[in-house]
Amino acid sequence: MAKVTYIEHDGKEHTIDVANGLTLMEAAVKNAVPGIDGDCGGACACATCMVYVPEEWLAKLPEVETMEETMLDFCERREDNSRLSCQIVASDAIDGIRLQMPESQH
Repeated sequence: MAKVTYIEHDGKEHTIDVANGLTLMEAAVKNAVPGIDGDCGGACACATCMVYVPEEWLAKLPEVETMEETMLDFCERREDNSRLSCQIVASDAIDGIRLQMPESQH
């Protein structure tokens, strides 16, 4: 299980326990975290679940696949540390991760 903190653009934090194997988008949607919509249901086809991953956590995540890269290209506030939370699967390795959400997702 991973404790994940989602931080809204205004600084409000939402910390939830996410079962291993569940995507961080699914967990956010199930827990009504504002700013993570997941309009496509996790199919990596909408980019409404973008998050900013702190530098120290990026190496613990799988590489960005081509489909995710394509969807990130459509994000107006994309940064080097942008990821889609539908492509990040909870595991013990990311316990304690803190994800910032862009202002455009509120």
